[in-house]
Amino acid sequence: MKKEFHHIKAESDKAPRAVLVGVSLKDQKVEKAEEYLDELAFLASTLGIKTEKTFIQRLDHPDKRTFVGKGKLEEILTYVKAEGIDTIIFDDDLSSAHARNLDREIEDVMIIDRSLLILQIFAMRAKSAQAKTQVELAQYQYMLPRLTNLWTHHSRQRGGVGMKGPGETELETDKRIIRDKISLLRKKLKKIETQSDLRRKNRDREVRAALVGYTNVGKSTIMRLLSKADVFAENKLFATVDSTVRKITMNNVPFLMTDTVGFIRKLPTTLIESFKSTLDEIVEADILIHVVDISHESFEEHIEVVNKTLLEIKATDKPTLLVFNKVDNYVDKEYPPFEDHPPATLEEWKESYLAKEYNHIFLSAIKKEGVDELKRKIFELVSDRFYKIYPNHHSFAYNQLWLEHGGEWPMSEETGDDE
Repeated sequence: MKKEFHHIKAESDKAPRAVLVGVSLKDQKVEKAEEYLDELAFLASTLGIKTEKTFIQRLDHPDKRTFVGKGKLEEILTYVKAEGIDTIIFDDDLSSAHARNLDREIEDVMIIDRSLLILQIFAMRAKSAQAKTQVELAQYQYMLPRLTNLWTHHSRQRGGVGMKGPGETELETDKRIIRDKISLLRKKLKKIETQSDLRRKNRDREVRAALVGYTNVGKSTIMRLLSKADVFAENKLFATVDSTVRKITMNNVPFLMTDTVGFIRKLPTTLIESFKSTLDEIVEADILIHVVDISHESFEEHIEVVNKTLLEIKATDKPTLLVFNKVDNYVDKEYPPFEDHPPATLEEWKESYLAKEYNHIFLSAIKKEGVDELKRKIFELVSDRFYKIYPNHHSFAYNQLWLEHGGEWPMSEETGDDE
C-alpha cells in the first residue's frame, strides 16, 4: 500500500497532536536546542498542530540508523503510544535511510521533518500562480529522493536473479512520473518568470527597495505603515510568501517597495531554488531594508541567517538600513555585577557594535514609535539613488535643503496599487 504525499491534517476535526524531536550536538548547548524546538513548535502551530512534548537527545553526531539512537527512540515511542500522539516532528532533515528505519519502528504515526513542515506552510500560504508553482516544484523535488520510503511493500516484493519485482517496477514508474512533473513545472515556472522579468525590466528606471529579514519580524507591518495599503500581516511564521510590491512617494520622489518572503534557519534548499525568481526581487533591488526583531532572544543569529542567505544569492553589495523593530517588546536582561556580558538594555544596544557597524534605526512599527526617523532614513537612501537616475529632477534642490534641516519638514505620501 503506497503512502501518499499529502498535506498534514488530522483525520478528524481535532487538531493534530505532536511531539518534537531535536538533537543537541557536542558543540551546541542544550538551551540552544530548546530554543530551536520553540521555533519548531511555532512552525507547527502555524499549521494548526498542537505540541504536547519535546525530546532532546545529546549526541556527538546523529545516529546512523534512527537519528536519535535506540534508547531515546524507545522513550519517544512509549510516550507516543501512551498519549495517543499522531505526529512526530524532527527539527532536522531526515535522510532516506533514517526515514526508512523510522517507518519500520513506528506504526500509525506520521513522521515528518523540518523541511516538510516548512514546505506545507508555504503550500498553505501561497496565493499567486507563481508561488503555488514554486511550492509544488519544491515538494516534488523533496519527494523524489525519498520516494522509496513511500512504498511499504517495496522491500518485500523482489523478483529472482536478474528480475524486477512489481514493487520495484512501480517505484521506477513513479520516479519517472515525478521527474516528468518536475520538468513540466520548471517549464511553467520559466514562462511565469519570463513575464516577471518583463515587468521588472519595465521598472528599470524606478528606484526599488526590498524589505528583507527573518520570518515574523514585522516586515509586512512596516510595509503597511509606509504604503498605507492593506497588506496582510499576522503573528505567524511565513505570513508572507508572495512578494508584494507597492509604489510610495516621499517629497515627490517615487520608489517601489517590495515585501519579500521571510528567511529562516535551515530553509530547505529546494525552496531556495524554487523561489529564485521571488528572491530576484531582492537581487535586483537598489536598497535593502533589513528588519530585525530585537525582542527575540536570538536576534543576532537571525541577522547572521539573513546575511548568509543574502550572500548565497549575491545580494550583499547594496546600501542597507538595519531596522531594529519591536522595541516595545524588548525586556532588559540581568547579569551578575562585574561580569563581562553582551548589551543588556535597549540603550546599551543603541551603543553596541551593531549600531556602529550598520546604518540603523530602532523602531516599534506596531506602536508607530520612530516612524518619522524611519522615513527620513529610507528617503536618504532612496533619493540618493533617484537623483543619480534623474539628476535634473525639479525636486532635487528642495530635498537637499530638507535633508540639511534634518528631515523636519512634513513629507508627502502617495500610495499606488500593486504593479
